[in-house]
Amino acid sequence: MKSLIVSGLMGAGLILSGAGTAQAQDCEIAVGSVLSITGSMAAIGSAIGDAGKLAIDHFNEAGGVNGCEVNFILRDDQGSPNVGVDAAKTLVEIEKVPVLLGAIQSGVSLPILTSVTVPAKVTQISCCSSAPSFTELAREGGTQGYWFRTLPTDRPQAAVLATIAAEKGYKKIAVIHVNSDYGVSLATRFKEDAEKLGIEVTGVTPYNQEQASYRAEVNAALQAEPDALFLVAFPADGATVAREWISFGGSQNLILSNALRADEFVESVGAQYLENAYGIDNAQVEGESVEAFNTSWKDAKGSDPNGPGLHVMYDAAAVALLAMEQAGEADGTAIRDNIRKVTGGEGEAIYPGVEGFKKAKTLIAEGKPIRYVGATGPITFDENGDVTGPYLIYGVKDGELATLDRWDKARVDAALEKLQ
Repeated sequence: MKSLIVSGLMGAGLILSGAGTAQAQDCEIAVGSVLSITGSMAAIGSAIGDAGKLAIDHFNEAGGVNGCEVNFILRDDQGSPNVGVDAAKTLVEIEKVPVLLGAIQSGVSLPILTSVTVPAKVTQISCCSSAPSFTELAREGGTQGYWFRTLPTDRPQAAVLATIAAEKGYKKIAVIHVNSDYGVSLATRFKEDAEKLGIEVTGVTPYNQEQASYRAEVNAALQAEPDALFLVAFPADGATVAREWISFGGSQNLILSNALRADEFVESVGAQYLENAYGIDNAQVEGESVEAFNTSWKDAKGSDPNGPGLHVMYDAAAVALLAMEQAGEADGTAIRDNIRKVTGGEGEAIYPGVEGFKKAKTLIAEGKPIRYVGATGPITFDENGDVTGPYLIYGVKDGELATLDRWDKARVDAALEKLQ
């Protein structure tokens, strides 16, 4: 199990406090994260980790949490639930983290939640796990309120993708999906929605990750001669499936899951084969808070934040840090109980970045309410720890990933209502 410890020191142990005065920080707070930074998700997992680190760097530059330096401890789950649980146990039991960010895959996040974070009363915030099973668990009381996610559930994704498929006139669609909670859930939802719209789903074929070839799965899906493919996958394996699908004569009418919105996938498949493809990802509302994150990312990385999970990971880290600041202590239960106090509501708007976090710290010290408006826009967690938000439709244009359309909440709700 690989681990990476990242500290946002500003130099010589000195850091500016929230009030702008130089202050030696003789205390540290550990924030843990479990992500897939090797294996088939290495490209997107590493970038998602960078987004979390950026939020922590910004908060440290603003003065740290209650005057303490924040250390970001990132561990690799290798895409494996067992490895993820072991990594989480190390973070909770040895590093004593009060909050854990992750994981990416629902099939890794869920066992961490049930066997590690909830029993230890550690708050868990995921950037990327969209399976509806978390909502059901929360409703049953199984999360005890320690679960939050900054990405909407996959229910709206399926509805939007199926609606667009019907509008495009697709009659027969094959589904190939990663054999995980995420893949099974999204594939099942899409099949139900597509069939309600009069589309025949010719077959639903699961695949196991990190195989050299998926010819058997592709050939099985091709048997019914579908006119489109819905592919639920992560970039490396998804590229293998897509290449083999196309090489064996499959339609280039591809419908793509949110995790495939990655330059790695486009480059590996070939942009020329993806001109008819479209996919979905969570979107950001336009505004100052989103631009604040986009500018900070570009300054730090030298490129635009186009990959999946970047905005929502920054927000996951920011929410955790602001809740700690509001609580006045780095305790899992206190973080849980203060997350909704720093999001939603009518408080003063706080944007991403150093200046935004300085403003937050000052207002909290003065006893004034704040409202974090993040890299994805306004954030409000419901009673189950879920959020809602807009979506974007992506594709490939002029050889590069591009946003083809946007669906606001009203448009998404209309599609869902039609499918009830």
